[in-house]
Amino acid sequence: MGIMKDRFVAKSDKVAAEFKEILKEHGSKVVSDYNLLQVFQGMRGITGLITETSLLDPQEGIRFRGYSIPELQEKLPKAPNGNEPLPEGLLYLMLIGDLPNAEEVKHVTNVLQRRSHVPNHVFATIEAMPVSSHPMTQFVVGIMALQTESEFAKKYAKGMNKKDYWEATFDDALILLARLPRIAAYIYRRKYKNGDHIQPNGLLDWAGNFAHMLGFDDKGFRELMRLYMTIHADHEGGNVSAHATHLVGSALSDPYLAFAAGMNGLAGPLHGLANQEVIKWIFEMQESIGSKSPNKKQIQEYVEKTLSEGKVVPGYGHAVLRKTDPRFTAQMEFGKKHMPDDPLVNTVWNIYETVPPILQSIAKIKNPWPNVDAHSGALLVHYGMVEYEFYTVLFGVSRALGVLASLCWDRALNLPLERPKSVTTDQIKLWLEGKEEI
Repeated sequence: MGIMKDRFVAKSDKVAAEFKEILKEHGSKVVSDYNLLQVFQGMRGITGLITETSLLDPQEGIRFRGYSIPELQEKLPKAPNGNEPLPEGLLYLMLIGDLPNAEEVKHVTNVLQRRSHVPNHVFATIEAMPVSSHPMTQFVVGIMALQTESEFAKKYAKGMNKKDYWEATFDDALILLARLPRIAAYIYRRKYKNGDHIQPNGLLDWAGNFAHMLGFDDKGFRELMRLYMTIHADHEGGNVSAHATHLVGSALSDPYLAFAAGMNGLAGPLHGLANQEVIKWIFEMQESIGSKSPNKKQIQEYVEKTLSEGKVVPGYGHAVLRKTDPRFTAQMEFGKKHMPDDPLVNTVWNIYETVPPILQSIAKIKNPWPNVDAHSGALLVHYGMVEYEFYTVLFGVSRALGVLASLCWDRALNLPLERPKSVTTDQIKLWLEGKEEI
């Protein structure tokens, strides 16, 4: 881990100095104005966070350290005989800020492999839960059980200097990232494969080994996991899982506690659970129509029925994006390459052609385009992972890359406790009458 730490501290020291200089010279400048609607509707669009790892543009989509998803697919190192980027390369990029070469990515893989052993008490804690428990519940319990290994918690209890917070956070982040695939795969095999567990293969890359432990040794599935883990890794700092991790971490809770909070947020249907909801909705549509390959007219009628019942079409719309999510496009291209004739995948594409025009006719819908969740389930089903309740756990393993890299930067920049001001409705009324300032 030494090489990465050395490069991280060199980069973070430079950024921290710039950070202080910006605050010194420009700290009193107004960043943005906001209106009352934004206050009442979840602080939507109010700039109030620093996140170094990625930035979400409404038109361009997600950029990791300035690189778009197509650029990452081109420039990040690949596994031997593989075509998709290795997530370890994205982790390096988010932590260090520079594109890695193949040797540097191999180093990250080795770092994670050496730290991947999960203590037995973690498995015992998971086993104490009913098998019927939702996979995300088991996943968070496993993370919390692993918190006993936190270097940050141990060193803080002994009186750690705040200058060293970043290093203990860095150590915890790498250990947690190394062990999450093992925990997630254990939960999958426990819940869906009668507890027939598969030991890690230390010769594989991080995502490839995850696929192996899940029980999918198809090369196509390994490639899918590399792509999936890369494109789901981060989405700047304002989404629920990233913000929750940052918020809890700002209290100097250790990375295990902070990440568990992020995963509890990811489990919500307005965030990561949406990928489960998408495939569930498609299955229900197929059953209702009586066909595995509904035509566009049948899809249109079912979409209109869904909307008439006051429901949303899962996988469509995004809080920030105003075009088709580049992560959806990347998955669509993967599907065209690996499974162009798959009926479910083709149904996803037919939905893509059908839904936006319908949503565009509804004036209040600003973004009728698909997001990342609209496609991922169909690709997983193609390879045999039909247990859609587990999909959010896959999302969680991937999202760890971004939120934990961000947490390292939070501590390196010594970002403070997050504590926004809140007001009551009565105060708002008085302010509107000109009787009180807020």
